[in-house]
Amino acid sequence: MVVIDSDVLLLEFAYHRDPRQDENALFLQTVRHLAPGITIYTLMEVLGQLSFNLSADEFIRRPAWLEANYGLGVLWPKPGELEAEDFFRREIQEQPFARMQAHRMAFGDALVLTLAENTPNIEAFVTWNARHFKGKTLLPVLTPVEYLAGSSSQST
Repeated sequence: MVVIDSDVLLLEFAYHRDPRQDENALFLQTVRHLAPGITIYTLMEVLGQLSFNLSADEFIRRPAWLEANYGLGVLWPKPGELEAEDFFRREIQEQPFARMQAHRMAFGDALVLTLAENTPNIEAFVTWNARHFKGKTLLPVLTPVEYLAGSSSQST
């Protein structure tokens, strides 16, 4: 599974004049049939950004629309055997704080990356801000262009 960062989705929906728009759209089209994922944190970040320009009805329908139109599944953290308070402490405070301390990164990025790493069978984390994540995770971190270059070389 490919995990997609919020910047890829926001470029698709909000920055129509960005020069990377064609490559971004091709990436999303290419991975759609592979059932890509986004973390629940990514979904909430994207919805928060889009909320300023969506009607109430569009806003409510957006999560299902993302799945139907882009094949996106939402990754949720797994509490395992932990009680709710311990789970939230681990998920929202301890794991992100440790990552922020070790790698100097934003809280939201730490949440997203930790959840992606804790999800089995992740092939790559795809973001236009790859430089913010490389060397801070064991996952391969690629831009959409890098992903497309790798997928085209594998299919030839």
